[in-house]
Amino acid sequence: MTIESHEINTIKIAEVISDQIIIQSAQDGLDLMGDVYYQGFDKVILYEKNITPEFFDLKTKIAGEILQKFSNYRIGLAIVGDFDKYDSKSLKDFIFESNKTRHINFLKSLENALDNLSK
Repeated sequence: MTIESHEINTIKIAEVISDQIIIQSAQDGLDLMGDVYYQGFDKVILYEKNITPEFFDLKTKIAGEILQKFSNYRIGLAIVGDFDKYDSKSLKDFIFESNKTRHINFLKSLENALDNLSK
């Protein structure tokens, strides 16, 4: 895992890059959040491919637990990926509602994520 640093409008954004799944549990999310926070980052970009597929099955509650931690600690999060492939109406609603808050966002590209998090 590497962290690419982006600074836009004095906001430090950590882009987490890995070829492996790095978030498999709520604790993994909390650990990652702590790591980037202590490195001075304000916000985080994760890729869908680095998150366990169970995250996208809302019945497991992993998504809610992880996203609640980011919300509680007020660390903005963008998850970049292709979410159209998921058939779950509840997941689509969850993504829609998350994107409305602008604190946790599901976006299609790194450019969208950087633009969203830099505001």
